[in-house]
Amino acid sequence: MTQATQPQQRGIQLSEAALRQVKFLRDKQGTDFCLRVGVRQGGCSGMSYMMDFEDASKIAPQDEVFDYDGFKIVCDRKSLLYLYGLMLDYSDAMIGGGFQFTNPNAAQTCGCGKSFGV
Repeated sequence: MTQATQPQQRGIQLSEAALRQVKFLRDKQGTDFCLRVGVRQGGCSGMSYMMDFEDASKIAPQDEVFDYDGFKIVCDRKSLLYLYGLMLDYSDAMIGGGFQFTNPNAAQTCGCGKSFGV
């Protein structure tokens, strides 16, 4: 896992590799999106991670916003209860690559790492 971009603790941590990748993906979209991270019911362990780009105009007053060098990560407060301290990393490895979630709140995770239980 790579280091977080800045040493101060944030509700959602983002590695340098993950920041580069989300900025790359956002730039391919051609607009200034933010990244919304959250959870939803489902998955083999009970809750699934969700992550998608959205227009910054959809940020609600009750959302938590974390700024990484001008790139915003947004999370609703209910999801943040399950994600606080999450480390989002990225690997471009041929096997097992992609975004990886390391969640200190998860009591169990599935084999693919895309869902968890508390």
